[in-house]
Amino acid sequence: MQQRFHAWLSDRADEAILRWIFRSVVMVTIAALALDLATTRGWIANPGPASTPAEIELGSPALNFPSLPSVLAPWLPGGDKRLVPLPQPDGAMAQPMTFELVSGGKLMATGTITPGSSQGFAAEVGKRGDYVKTVVLNSPGGSVTDALAMGRLIRERKFATEVEAGKYCASSCPLVFAGGVERRAADKAIIGVHQVAAISSAASGPPRDEMSVAQNVSARCQRYLGDMGVNLQVWVHAMETPHEKLFVFKPDELKLLNMVTVAPASAPVPAPAALSAPTKTRS
Repeated sequence: MQQRFHAWLSDRADEAILRWIFRSVVMVTIAALALDLATTRGWIANPGPASTPAEIELGSPALNFPSLPSVLAPWLPGGDKRLVPLPQPDGAMAQPMTFELVSGGKLMATGTITPGSSQGFAAEVGKRGDYVKTVVLNSPGGSVTDALAMGRLIRERKFATEVEAGKYCASSCPLVFAGGVERRAADKAIIGVHQVAAISSAASGPPRDEMSVAQNVSARCQRYLGDMGVNLQVWVHAMETPHEKLFVFKPDELKLLNMVTVAPASAPVPAPAALSAPTKTRS
C-alpha cells in the first residue's frame, strides 16, 4: 500500500495534488455547513439542549403524569416504595391556582402555581387577609419563584397552612406549605418533593448556564426553608429525586423534619354519660 501511494504521488504534479486537497477541504466544509443548517431548521434532531431555560420550576404539571392513586402507594398494602410517579393534574388542579375564602377563616388555594400566582395570592390577602387564619393547599406545584413569594407572605401575615386528607401538595407546593407559622397535614394527606427542572422557553435570549441557574434556585430554597424553621434534609430528598418522580414523606418524617408542627384536629370524642351524683349519707 505504501509503495502504491508513493507511485501515485510521483505520477502527479504538485499542482494537481494541491488541487485535490483543496477540493477535499471544500467538500468537508460544505457537508459541515449543510449539517448545521439542517439542525438549525429542525430538519434533523439536535442531540444538544433544545433551548435555554426560561424559568426553573419544581416540576411542570404539563408533563404526562400518572393518576393520583399511584401517589398513595406508600399507604397501600405492600406499598413500601419511596419514589412514586407524579400525580396527573386534571380539572381544577390543572388550572392556574385559585383562592376561595370559606368558613373557619380558611383560604382554599387550589390548582397549579403558575407565574403570577403570587400576585393573585397577594391581592386576595390584601382584600380578605383580616379574615384568613389558615391557607389550605391542594396543588401539584409549579413556579418556584411564586411559591417562595407566597410562603414568605404567609409567614409575614402569620397564617397557618394545612393539607387536608385525600389532598396533595407536591413539587414546589411544599415551599408554600413551609411558610405557615403552624403547619398541619392530615394522616392521608400527600406531601412530596423532587428536583428542580428547567422549563424551556421559545423566546430568544442570551444563553444561560443552566447549572448556575439551578444552583442559585437551590440556594434560595435552602435559605428559605432554614428561615421557616424546616430541617434542610427536606431539600436533600428533593435534590435526590428525579423530577419525573416524587418523594412522598411519611407522617412521622414530616414531624421529624419539622415540616408539620401541629397534629391535625381529630374528630371530637363523645363525652361520657353524666354520672349521677353520689348519695350523701348522714352519720
